Amino acid sequence: MAMDAREIEEMIKAHIPDAKVEIRDLAGDGDHYAATVISPSFKGKSRVQQHQMVYAALKGRMGGTLHALALTTLASDN
Repeated sequence: MAMDAREIEEMIKAHIPDAKVEIRDLAGDGDHYAATVISPSFKGKSRVQQHQMVYAALKGRMGGTLHALALTTLASDN
């Protein structure tokens, strides 16, 4: 079962409201995406902690409904 890019973006923004999110469908199959998430909430957190925040926003869909997500996270000042 595929997942829509808009749904991924909305889930991330609901969990990290100050985030700027860019989602790219890597294979055109709705299962393989790349996401760039930029947020001031990431400031002072390790890359692992930043990724955990994004995965928490996806509420267990990683590895199931969402097969693959290449994730880039960056802290911003605003």
